[in-house]
Amino acid sequence: MASVYDRTDIYDLFEDENRFRAYQKHWEKVLVNKNIKTLLDVSIGTGSATLPLAELGVTLSGSDLSESMLNKCREKASKMGCSIDLERCDFREVGTKFRDKFDCVASTGNSLPYVSNEDVLKTLEEMDSLVKLGGYLYFDIRNWDKILRDRNRFYLYNPFFDGDTRINLIQVWDYHEDESMTFNLLYTFERDNQIFQKEKFEEHYIPIRQNILIDKLRAMGYTDIEILNFPAYADMKEIGEADWYSVIAKKRA
Repeated sequence: MASVYDRTDIYDLFEDENRFRAYQKHWEKVLVNKNIKTLLDVSIGTGSATLPLAELGVTLSGSDLSESMLNKCREKASKMGCSIDLERCDFREVGTKFRDKFDCVASTGNSLPYVSNEDVLKTLEEMDSLVKLGGYLYFDIRNWDKILRDRNRFYLYNPFFDGDTRINLIQVWDYHEDESMTFNLLYTFERDNQIFQKEKFEEHYIPIRQNILIDKLRAMGYTDIEILNFPAYADMKEIGEADWYSVIAKKRA
């Protein structure tokens, strides 16, 4: 089954000015009282989550496994007049592609759980190797503790429109005995109350609990660990009840 990351036309269907500004507002909240002028996103995709930082004066770099996603990111950056350094690589080996140190190294879009828990910890070490002393490590992620606790099967999105086409997205979650999960992404496209197109994708995840991530940050010497809603400006929920959360932590100088 195809991955949605192979289809940038589908992946970016949610893209619009409102979403761009929402990400920008999220980053404004995250960056408060932090001197972050350079940022590397090790799972940048098409840049949806990260390119809004360019208008906040941050110099961007990024990496991703998908060349098609990186090409779309380049195209979007060019339209913005934004210069961005992009490399194709596995985030578990990002330290082999970038030599400079950054004010912040990030992983956006719930990308970390695509690999085993052990490899997530390795990835955090790779990210840390590129963070300046006194800099920051950031990630945003689904609340896997809540998912494994509640074991909901369906995750629904509000319908949205592309011109006169109504687009519906539902995720159906399969839970496996080894605690890995398959997310089945089902898109339907309607016009005049008739479905004329269907698209299905599968994404495979290995849930990781929050305490494992936070303990690793502490073990690597990070302090001032902030656990925020995602987006960060949203009305604060108990983190245990939020569907997503974000974390930013400071590296000791």
